[in-house]
Amino acid sequence: MGILTWTYIIVGLTFALYIGIAIWSKARSTSDFYVAGKHVSPLANGMATGADWMSAASFISMAGLISFIGRDGSVYLMGWTGGYVLLALLLAPYLRKFGKFTVPDFVGERYYSQLARQVAVVCAIFVSFTYVAGQMRGVGIVFSRFLNVDINMGVLVGMFIVFFYAVLGGMKGITYTQVAQYCVLIFAYLVPAIFISILMTGNPIPQLGFGSTLSAEPGTYLLDKLDGLNTALGFAAYTDGTKSMVDVFFITAALMVGTAGLPHVIVRFFTVPKVADARKSAGFALLFIAILYTTAPAVAAFARTNMIHTVSNKVYAEVPPWFKNWEKTGLIKFEDKNGDGIINYVKDKNANELKIDRDIMVLANPEIANLPNWVVGLVAAGGLAAALSTAAGLLLVISTSVAHDLLKKAVMPDITEKQELLYARISAAAAVCVAGYFGINPPGFVAQVVAFAFGLAASSFFPAIILGIFDKRMNKEGAITGMLVGITFTAAYIIYFKFINPGANTPDHWWFGISPEGIGTLGMLLNAGVATVVSKMTAEPPEEIQHMIEDIRVPRGAGAPVEH
Repeated sequence: MGILTWTYIIVGLTFALYIGIAIWSKARSTSDFYVAGKHVSPLANGMATGADWMSAASFISMAGLISFIGRDGSVYLMGWTGGYVLLALLLAPYLRKFGKFTVPDFVGERYYSQLARQVAVVCAIFVSFTYVAGQMRGVGIVFSRFLNVDINMGVLVGMFIVFFYAVLGGMKGITYTQVAQYCVLIFAYLVPAIFISILMTGNPIPQLGFGSTLSAEPGTYLLDKLDGLNTALGFAAYTDGTKSMVDVFFITAALMVGTAGLPHVIVRFFTVPKVADARKSAGFALLFIAILYTTAPAVAAFARTNMIHTVSNKVYAEVPPWFKNWEKTGLIKFEDKNGDGIINYVKDKNANELKIDRDIMVLANPEIANLPNWVVGLVAAGGLAAALSTAAGLLLVISTSVAHDLLKKAVMPDITEKQELLYARISAAAAVCVAGYFGINPPGFVAQVVAFAFGLAASSFFPAIILGIFDKRMNKEGAITGMLVGITFTAAYIIYFKFINPGANTPDHWWFGISPEGIGTLGMLLNAGVATVVSKMTAEPPEEIQHMIEDIRVPRGAGAPVEH
């Protein structure tokens, strides 16, 4: 069977599975819709968290980034994985003990202020929409290639699927759907990686194949070969970095604290029965995430090596079928500048005749390596699972922020639980439509958009949450001012360099040599500094709030159920 047939079969079966789970786990109360009734086991929650976090950026774009920028791509590996250590140690158990539905709920209660809650709602929606744009774009890319539809039509199809199980099932439906999606995406990521590792190095473990010698060239290591291929084309050696240490540090830190401050990840730890289960969930999630993240560098190196061998200095009329297939999507383009009919792929922009979208590398990898068609279809299903799982979690954050934190807690406090559930579903439906618009008109390639979302989360939520847990003296004036300063500064920096004056987006013009991807760390420091100064200059929090913070931090009864 052909690639299209296999893709329809595998994607169709996985979509049927997701929809079936959504129907089976339909939310029947606000507790089900917001936190899955707090009955999810640590193992299931760990898998769901892994799927929630391993988005289209992780599955589709991260290895593509690494394949093009080499060692500099390690910031994504270190930042996104290290963030989970912060999450497990500093946030998850304390937030679960607090026991509220959402991050704005925590901020509003901790800082005894409706204004603080509303600022947190705005931040949550802003961050979530920035993040979800990348997910919907990833869905469109997968559909455009493997189902022979336009990218925009692919986004619309993805909107329909997410709409069905996010609006119907809420957190309960999303959680159990994400368990299935994790199984699909990790299997889809590992199978081609194992096959290609065997073909290229003879080693069935990709992580080891990454550092092994090539079967076709005994005695030559894969990375040495890749360094040579890159330098011959005028690119920097694959194992050399081009970013400054300052920028690497700031990007890694922004991704780390951004992970720990992402509202759709944090809310997952409200779904388990006990405080101790929150920490166990974080441990399981880190294990499940590490399986993919330790494989990504190998996938990147395999894809880069095979791609250069396949197309560089080859006659265009004789390129393999995978090139023509992806050329139809517009994500790979050949412009014969010198008229010789040969693909000239080099670093020099004036001489380079090949444009490759970084987001296709993982998806095209099985085709480039001539793997069986069913593997190609499996990768398509995995990419969709990764994008849809994270999109659903983000859309739930948006809907709960609107229905619970804005309407129920501020605008319409007298609405019934049934009405609140209805408003949550309406909000989710509206959020799907807005997310679809951003997927059709994205502000950048997938991983870059997601990096911006992490920076915004780092500069807004993280200081408010961490200081709210560990600093009794932090008050509402400090938290509100800090969040506004942090997210405003970070968003303005990103918007200026990416949209207003992209020509100035170079190290010479950046503040202290910090790129837009890393500016969230500076925004976080500004947030924390401003919040601390303002809180010292204003009144202490009420005594009951200080007692509440002490109670959250005390490990007493950590293994017992929490009643609220």
